[in-house]
Amino acid sequence: MKNVPIRSLYISYFGLREPLVQTQVLPYLRTLSESGVDIWLMTFEPRMKTAWTGRDINEWRERLNGAGIRWIGLPYHKRPTLPATLFDIARGALTASRVKRKQKLDLFHARGYVPAAMAALAKWISGGRMIFDVRGLMPEEYVDAGVWPENGLLYRLTKRAEAKLINAADGFVVLTEKARGIIAGHAGARNKPVEVIPCCVDFDRFNAANVISKEAIRAELRIAEDRRVLVYAGALGGWYLTDEMARFIATAMRQDPKSYALIITQSDPAIITDRLKRAGVGARDFSVSRVAPERAPLYLKAADIALSFIKPCYSKLASSPTKIAEYLASGLPVVCNAGVGDLDELIEVNRVGVILSAFNSDAYIEALRKVEALSREDDFAARCRETARRQFDLQAVGAKRYRNLYERVMRNRSAGAAAYKAAL
Repeated sequence: MKNVPIRSLYISYFGLREPLVQTQVLPYLRTLSESGVDIWLMTFEPRMKTAWTGRDINEWRERLNGAGIRWIGLPYHKRPTLPATLFDIARGALTASRVKRKQKLDLFHARGYVPAAMAALAKWISGGRMIFDVRGLMPEEYVDAGVWPENGLLYRLTKRAEAKLINAADGFVVLTEKARGIIAGHAGARNKPVEVIPCCVDFDRFNAANVISKEAIRAELRIAEDRRVLVYAGALGGWYLTDEMARFIATAMRQDPKSYALIITQSDPAIITDRLKRAGVGARDFSVSRVAPERAPLYLKAADIALSFIKPCYSKLASSPTKIAEYLASGLPVVCNAGVGDLDELIEVNRVGVILSAFNSDAYIEALRKVEALSREDDFAARCRETARRQFDLQAVGAKRYRNLYERVMRNRSAGAAAYKAAL
């Protein structure tokens, strides 16, 4: 079936200009298009009527057409939250149904829960198949982040919707082996293909950073060559353990006063700046930067040790932090806590970092000692990069497994639109 064209509509509730789409969606779609899949992309754009000009739309459409991707942009509505989301779901479902019929699409590929609701409705209206790209366990994520109360009304309603989405889907993408077990445990997922596709990286972005030396990057960032640089890349707050990370950095400063913290984030800098100052880290010993995705590999190359502290809760069993793939692709050793996705096994088996035993000064000092010993081993950076290629390469892992899932879903005719309608 590899030579048979598959026609797919990929639905994202994020806009084209957002970093997540730039780094995690478009690279996959370009590679899938190169493999022979006909790709349509539907996104929801904030402020589309005010921040987008006709020229913007035409430029994006031409750029994506050049990559073999046909784009449909719809306005994103934010307030009032629930009615706005329901409106977007209805409009997205009707648009997807219309495109499916006009373009004779084979399947809907929904990235997350809201797009899955659109895809499920579109499948009910117009037929076809549906892939539920789960990404994370949304109801549990909202509870674990403190947004919803445990077992509250919104949680219960979302769990009921989740069961219907699983029933509607013909195949699933999850980020971890642990999440595969959770999804496979649902009766609605029985005999349906599940593919584990962790958050991958495009190695071309990291190879491009190799033309500049570490010394040159540090000079640009005004970081002395003799400093031990700890880097963190990603969001702050919520289920990201910002307090623990600040205390870890403070411990590293006491252990080695030449340490320096390089924070790369799109979040409010005050979230980490205030905590670092309270922990006793001086203003000259850290920086917080908002960095464009294409420059992130340069900043990572300036570092010596990479950090990832995430709340070890049920929802994070389904998590594959993009930062881990980016750290390893940069040849960096990782210090992270236990209980997040498949990271414990990945890091310990491949010996590319250290899993924290606890959140206290003794554990932090022990982790720093171990990670420095690891980084002194011969060809350690090469081992990190090889692990990243084997586990997180965009083409060899990500796009290949997506294509494999598409083909399995197209072969599996046991869960078509008629079966879905009968189950409602």
